[in-house]
Amino acid sequence: MFSDRKALPLQTVSTGKEDHPPRASCHKILIMKRFIQASYKLYDVTEGRHDLLEETQDGKPFVFITEMGIALDAFEQKIAALEAGQDFLFSLPAASAFGEHLDERVIDLDKSIFTVDGKFDSDHVQLGATLPLENADGNRFLAQVVAIGEKVVRVDLNHPLAGRDLSFEGKVLINRPATEEDIQAFNDSLHHHCHHGKDGGCGNCDGSCGGNCGDDCHCGE
Repeated sequence: MFSDRKALPLQTVSTGKEDHPPRASCHKILIMKRFIQASYKLYDVTEGRHDLLEETQDGKPFVFITEMGIALDAFEQKIAALEAGQDFLFSLPAASAFGEHLDERVIDLDKSIFTVDGKFDSDHVQLGATLPLENADGNRFLAQVVAIGEKVVRVDLNHPLAGRDLSFEGKVLINRPATEEDIQAFNDSLHHHCHHGKDGGCGNCDGSCGGNCGDDCHCGE
């Protein structure tokens, strides 16, 4: 928004020795968080499709607070600009949604990783299952099982919606400044419900959810 402004020459202040440009004062910019509730349907529109992937239920809208890493950035920016009562319909290309599907994020893991009491955990490690994993640095992420061999389990670390163009259709129900009480309550809720965005997911969810999930899983992100 400032691209058309011409640069102005700095005025100098004489000190008797050498001239220095005046030191600019620092101003803190406060980003106002928004408390938002929205109902919507999420469609996969990749290559001309129009497949329904997720929808909120009556009385259970998607609830989030902006600037807290809950929803996809592009989704959040679109919704935050709307007023309560406004309908919306917009699409996000894969690059702006959950990213492109990367082959290097499909890896083979030794089956010994998935043993319980010395036995392979076949009850949970099944084709299509989404498993919570943790690396040596303590970072947690989700992986989808795509193949099970004699010695290895092949998992896909891409988000389940990676590589897909998405379309959101719905309505903003509430959009107002978030209070300190809202933020505190939301932070407290994260201790009881897992959430994920571009690189993660919930073990009890298909991985498409972009907000809080527990009994109600909503895609956002």
